[in-house]
Amino acid sequence: MLRIIHPIAGVLGFLTILVFWTSTLCSELFATHATVAAVKSMIVSGLFILVPAMVIVGASGMSLGRRRKDVQALAKKKRMPIIAMNGLLILVPAAIYLSAKANAGSFDTSFYIVQVVELIAGATNLTLMGLSIRDGRAMTARRRSARKQKSR
Repeated sequence: MLRIIHPIAGVLGFLTILVFWTSTLCSELFATHATVAAVKSMIVSGLFILVPAMVIVGASGMSLGRRRKDVQALAKKKRMPIIAMNGLLILVPAAIYLSAKANAGSFDTSFYIVQVVELIAGATNLTLMGLSIRDGRAMTARRRSARKQKSR
């Protein structure tokens, strides 16, 4: 069951962050302050999808990979704490802060500094999660090919 849940939660988390990131960038570059405020509010609401997905992918990944020592599994294990800390210490607080500032109409210097930090942190997590998805797919493909070889 974990082998099914883990990739679904991982892709859900990745796509959720991607939607947050692109929505933020597009609204900041091309939309009004009212639209930016709406996007920021929706992102905070979307945390109720993102945070559980990330908890599930982290817990299931640790369970699935606890005995693995191959290069790809070790790389995923190294990236996971960075992804988690980036999310918990930067992305979630930034999302809440930016939503509050945007809804108050306070588009000041601190708003834009935090916005840039959030975009960089989001791009970092997307990159790290993308690498983990790539490695997970390679691990799964290797396992499938080993099973096919046994069945012949």
